[in-house]
Amino acid sequence: MRHRTVGELMTKDVVNVRQDTAFADIAKLLAEHGITAVPVVDDADRPVGVVSEADLLRKEAARLDADWLLPTLHPQSAGRNKAEATTAEGLMTSPAVTARPEWTVVEAARAMERGGIKRLPVVDGTGRLIGVISRADLLRVFLRGDRAVREEITGDVLLRTLGVPPDAVTAHVVDGRVTLRGIVERKSMIPVAVRLCRTVDGVVEVTEELEYRVDDVGDEDTDTDLSRRDRLAP
Repeated sequence: MRHRTVGELMTKDVVNVRQDTAFADIAKLLAEHGITAVPVVDDADRPVGVVSEADLLRKEAARLDADWLLPTLHPQSAGRNKAEATTAEGLMTSPAVTARPEWTVVEAARAMERGGIKRLPVVDGTGRLIGVISRADLLRVFLRGDRAVREEITGDVLLRTLGVPPDAVTAHVVDGRVTLRGIVERKSMIPVAVRLCRTVDGVVEVTEELEYRVDDVGDEDTDTDLSRRDRLAP
């Protein structure tokens, strides 16, 4: 089975800024490109942080508080420093949490979840910025057509991995929801097939309606199993 990687899903034409880029220029870039954040890179194109709309709004909110003489952030707080910053270096959230192009969708999603972030700069082996992966990019794997999902399950999961021929088990796929129907040789293969199908990119749910010829799990008595096997035998 082949999982889609960050390198395949990422945006390669990355809008980025330098550490000395001014507040107004960052805001203009976000508006022009319809994006919500930009990586901040050093002179070697290595990400050192990210400036988001939230960082810019935080500065504006603090400025308004001062104009209206409302309570401001503590003078020594990190928030106060960001509010007073005028360039990307002071505005950015750092260090940058990055991804590698060979990562799977699951690895990228876990990194986003741990960091509470919506996008990751993608770096090569030298740490240079080569792309950006967002939550929206990760969700693209679930937009695969049902036919592509069915072919991967039938060919990669059932036939090549489990040795189940296409005429023994069929995979019905509708909007990413998979239903397995047919007969497998051993009962222990059923949960394995379900787990493997769930790992296929684009699969939302897996339901099984499978029969088996041999109970190798041992939760049924022998007589019942033999009767079932005889009934299912060709």
